[in-house]
Amino acid sequence: MTFSVVGFDSGSGSWGVAVASKFLAVGAVVPGGGAGAGAVATQAMAELSFGPDGLDLLAEGNSAEQVIAQLTGRDDEREHRQVGMVDSEGRGATFTGGSCMEWAGGMAGDGFAVQGNILVGPEVVAAMAEAWERRDGDPLERRLLAALTAGDQAGGDRRGRQSAALRVWREGAAYGGVLDIAIDLRVDDHPTPVDELARLLDLHDLYFGKPDPASLLPLEGPLAAEVAGLLEKLGYTMNDALETWASVENYEERLVPGKIDPVVLRQLRQAASTSP
Repeated sequence: MTFSVVGFDSGSGSWGVAVASKFLAVGAVVPGGGAGAGAVATQAMAELSFGPDGLDLLAEGNSAEQVIAQLTGRDDEREHRQVGMVDSEGRGATFTGGSCMEWAGGMAGDGFAVQGNILVGPEVVAAMAEAWERRDGDPLERRLLAALTAGDQAGGDRRGRQSAALRVWREGAAYGGVLDIAIDLRVDDHPTPVDELARLLDLHDLYFGKPDPASLLPLEGPLAAEVAGLLEKLGYTMNDALETWASVENYEERLVPGKIDPVVLRQLRQAASTSP
């Protein structure tokens, strides 16, 4: 009833899962992960303990293949289970029990595992694996989304569409730099959940993406005057007007003292253009 991709990016030290299903709030069931340990997708007749138990085993240094063997080896219902995993070194592994509803199967390789059940056919996981490989070099979240989108476009869950989710773990990557969850997006009930997930990821990049240092513009001269005028039109006239407006609009992660991110400038211009 579900198709998913589990992935690892060595450059950023990130692990993640993207999943879609004809199932309410699939993001509450399938994905699990932890920075420095790995990531897990548990599905079909999902055994939810595979998430935390698998991560504990991964954190001990076991490979994804070893962990799946341990989890399924002690599970009397393993023939009804499906699980995909990447370990701390990015080694991928996948398992599909023989009693999972057709079509069911998966593929795994260096840095990823894709799997699904109750699919239209094997072309779904094949399309996901191809998209993952083709997007090599992209940020992990974009590779995961590309693979999920490819599976959706290939037919996905043969029962239809309902929910999707994307989660990425990276050390200290949460808002405020304390926790390890870099991205946690869920579409719990929607007619086109993968498309909606893509929209949410674009918003996440807008609000929480880090500005490119090479693109920053000095906030001085005519540009400073323009920014002050735009802020005044929006009702912000205090000394810290830009910081106040950015905090209200959730762009504070993109603020840089003495400069302005072109992304923020574009949003400011757009907001002022539509202000009465």
